[in-house]
Amino acid sequence: MMVIIVFRADQRSGPRQLLTLYNPTGAALRFRVLCTAPAKYTLFDTEGYVKPQSCTDIVIRHVASNPSHYDVQDHFRTELSEERTEGRVVGRKDITSVLRAPAYPLKLQGQPETTPHPGPPSWTAPPTAQHFPENPYPQLATSSFLLFLLTGIVSVAFLLLPLQDEFGSQLPQILHVSLGQKLVAAYVLGLLTMVFLRT
Repeated sequence: MMVIIVFRADQRSGPRQLLTLYNPTGAALRFRVLCTAPAKYTLFDTEGYVKPQSCTDIVIRHVASNPSHYDVQDHFRTELSEERTEGRVVGRKDITSVLRAPAYPLKLQGQPETTPHPGPPSWTAPPTAQHFPENPYPQLATSSFLLFLLTGIVSVAFLLLPLQDEFGSQLPQILHVSLGQKLVAAYVLGLLTMVFLRT
């Protein structure tokens, strides 16, 4: 069964896909990813290990998304070898990769046509990226910060109010809250804490 990875040239964060490797065996396996066109791709981990009964994700980014590369097929090869046997490949899988044009193509001019090179593919490891260029947790805008702060204050206030079954409180009965409301307030407060810690 042929596996095809399709990249879209109009992806907002750049053409990229996720390749998942699964190790169903009881021993750790070493993996290596090779490519026939390494200059067109960047991988986040070209080599590594997959633990027993586990999987690992490899991010593949297409870094040459110009019209001359639309619908051109490239190939990836994943090789798996046992951890203690140097160089002995126990499995491999070839994967076809293709870059699709945007749904609404822009008018481009002067793009050269490429012709495929005859002969067997040359397998080379693509460069490994050191980090993601974009920040996955952007700074909060001022309006969002104020909204989150207000929500946090309301949640803390709910947690400080007495329960409905609690007697002897000086507050009127209308300000007594249920246990479910307190749990929701605690949950919201936890989510807000996570947001603030990540920014």
